Amino acid sequence: MTADQFISTLNSFVWGPYMLLLLVGTGVYLSIRLNFIQFTRLLDALSLLIKQGRKTDGTGDIPPVQALTTALSATIGTGNIAGVATAIFLGGPGAVFWMWICAVFGMATKFAEAVLAVKYRHHLPDGTMQGGPMRYISEGLGLKWLGWLFAFMGSIAAFGIGSMVQSNSVAVALKQHWQIPEGVTGVVLAIMTGVVIIGGIKRIGKVTEKIVPFMGIFYVAGALVILCIYAGQIPDALMLIFKHAFQPASAAGGFTGAAVSQAIRFGVARGVFSNEAGLGSAPIAHAAAKTNNPVRQGLIAMTGVFFDTIIICSMTALAIIATGAWKSGLTSSALTCLAFETGLPGTGSLIVTIGLSIFAYSTMIGWAYYGEECIEYIFGIGARMPYRFIFCIAIAFGAFQKVDIVWNFSDTMNGAMAIPNLVGLLGLSGVLVREVKKDK
Repeated sequence: MTADQFISTLNSFVWGPYMLLLLVGTGVYLSIRLNFIQFTRLLDALSLLIKQGRKTDGTGDIPPVQALTTALSATIGTGNIAGVATAIFLGGPGAVFWMWICAVFGMATKFAEAVLAVKYRHHLPDGTMQGGPMRYISEGLGLKWLGWLFAFMGSIAAFGIGSMVQSNSVAVALKQHWQIPEGVTGVVLAIMTGVVIIGGIKRIGKVTEKIVPFMGIFYVAGALVILCIYAGQIPDALMLIFKHAFQPASAAGGFTGAAVSQAIRFGVARGVFSNEAGLGSAPIAHAAAKTNNPVRQGLIAMTGVFFDTIIICSMTALAIIATGAWKSGLTSSALTCLAFETGLPGTGSLIVTIGLSIFAYSTMIGWAYYGEECIEYIFGIGARMPYRFIFCIAIAFGAFQKVDIVWNFSDTMNGAMAIPNLVGLLGLSGVLVREVKKDK
């Protein structure tokens, strides 16, 4: 068995029906216990973000809004461009519906993660905050070995989802459109990431607060122009999404067809890859927020899934389906480029290429912090600098890898770190309910 086959087989096992049931089921269970907070308090959460996002009412490293932008910097990445396209290529238009379902229940999951992260966080000897699943699993549940396991898997997963996948996608796009060698792309991205992450969470927060809003508006504006041009095709695109969520998608053009099981699997997998609800990554950033109110930070965290999947991923998906590009047989960023170029000849592919590069760069910054906090939990503060150095090397290395290997590796690592986190969320659901009641 080759390395490709081994990773693919392992990935199929990790993302089998039990994992999908655990991920979505946890979101459903938390939604019920929290009285569907993603619906009842979404407007409150958006208002809180706008009016009080920069207010600090407690100890921490960065303002609440910077904690959100740091988390979003890690989630708004190639999953929003290449990941959505891959889901449609493998699962058909119906995969988009299951991405939405994953996001709706994922909002409750993300809320729960952030609340627990703030509640169980710790001050480190240098005065910085450390929190996340490794802390609330170890101290909330008393399962130190499981908290250690999460930190171990998180430190490894960062090299896939946070470095190699990102640099690989950017390198492919820049090579295709501007003939820039993969090696050059990898080295430049590694240096640019290193310049930011060496300053720690405070520098990361300041950078992401500026770059995240800009990149989101830039990309969504381009997609909205295309959707305005193809406004007449949007109803048909939505019909395809809902139809093939429950019925197999037949072969059409270069599209080879997809069963409903494929739509569910790849829709959920790419949805999780995009918004990371349930993985346990985002709460690491939210634990650094300057606040003494866990519920307030949880509400702010919840908006991240809304922005990431409900808005940005939907823009990508609708552009791909409405323009008819989904039938081309292309996948990954090449499919999204085709859709944007079809809608905006001469500038569409430029929007995708620039958007992909910015998204990927921000993701690498955010995940560098996640991996650093995980390895720091295991080995102490002294492991910070070596980890940052190795992380940057992985960025350069990832630019040369095959797309399939990198994506499969990332999916496998995502699933591996999600399991202990979901155990922690389910085990501490009673604590979550009490925190929400105290906030009323």
